[in-house]
Amino acid sequence: MQIELVQVAIVDGELAINLATVLEKISQRSAGTQLMVFPETVFSGFPDTDNVAVLAQAISGGMIAQVRAAARQYEVAVVLGFAEVSDRRFFNASVLIDAAGEIVLHHRKVHLWSSDIGIFSPGDCFTTAQWNGLQLGLLICFDIEFPESARALASLGAELIIVSDGLIHPHGVVHQRALAARSMENQVFSVLVNRCGPDSGGESFAGGSMVINPYGDIVLQADDGVSTLRAQLDFAAVQESRKEYCYLEQRQVKLVMEQVDTVNQHIRTQRIKKS
Repeated sequence: MQIELVQVAIVDGELAINLATVLEKISQRSAGTQLMVFPETVFSGFPDTDNVAVLAQAISGGMIAQVRAAARQYEVAVVLGFAEVSDRRFFNASVLIDAAGEIVLHHRKVHLWSSDIGIFSPGDCFTTAQWNGLQLGLLICFDIEFPESARALASLGAELIIVSDGLIHPHGVVHQRALAARSMENQVFSVLVNRCGPDSGGESFAGGSMVINPYGDIVLQADDGVSTLRAQLDFAAVQESRKEYCYLEQRQVKLVMEQVDTVNQHIRTQRIKKS
């Protein structure tokens, strides 16, 4: 399967500019590409308490609708992150849109980074979906630093984990290490796409978008500039990696503080409230 990792510079707060970039990249997809992956909060950059209500988009709203139309027109699936509004609450979210323009999977970031807190509400479940013959799961940025996030998706059968990222210099190596570990310990392919370039606050994003195979090896990795990487993934490698040993089957400790719903294919977190 051919995928494209679309590492872009985002103009904070400029919805029209960023949407135009996403639509242009989709229109330029290479022949044979089945999936394009974009960074975290790609429409808006990271909002703050003053502008989140203006920048956040409904999953049923016009910006997502335009991406769905582009996916359908160019016959390619798309994963992207965006600031979501739902019932007057805000979430750091991502979606998988298939080549027919349908929303197949929707994830809300469970583990909020310090700058997310007070702006976004946390998501409360990990979910997988069937797409193109694969079981696929989504994570966002800080989610990947917790082994339980990827293990939850792997427990639901994920063969591919896609991470929409927004990590700044000099911390890019953190997610390189985390993604390699998550891939190896769950014996899955992982794809991470980060943004690049400066933000409005003077930080610089680390880029470094990458593909990791089920053995924890880096298949390819971008530098810290604007780029589109193409990768061919052979998912026979997932089963091959599990031939001699399978961590999921051989583990003796199950996930704790979680409810597994095998009917609806999600794992819902149970938050511990301090008394």
